[in-house]
Amino acid sequence: MELTVYLAGQIHDNWRDQIYQIAKEKNLPLQFVAPQTNHDRSDQVGEDILGEQPGDVYKDDAASSVNNFRTQVLMNKSDVVIALFGEKYKQWNTAMDASAAITMNKPTIIVRPESLVHPLKELTNKANVTVETVEQALDVLAYIFE
Repeated sequence: MELTVYLAGQIHDNWRDQIYQIAKEKNLPLQFVAPQTNHDRSDQVGEDILGEQPGDVYKDDAASSVNNFRTQVLMNKSDVVIALFGEKYKQWNTAMDASAAITMNKPTIIVRPESLVHPLKELTNKANVTVETVEQALDVLAYIFE
């Protein structure tokens, strides 16, 4: 059995590379999908597909439509969602993706530091599992294969 895991969360550091490496070290049969991690491509995709927009609001709206479509398709095909909340960046997209996963009844693991316990209390209460590190998230997935 192989699981497809959607990795929701900010795209500004290498946390996904950490997950890939740990999963490989643990020899876990996991395939990963994620939001578009090329920030410029994500911001530009609406105009790349639909053409130049009449202003920044329209440009953002066009990109959002295409990005949300991509996220929905990949999340629908996923068996599990890991949503990482970090302390450094604003986490609006992560919160939206985690909420969508929970609404879709996708098994959801939220990774969040202790400092975000209070602001994320309702969301983590709805998730299946909440952990503090990506290592712990992968330990939860490894337990499936025991």
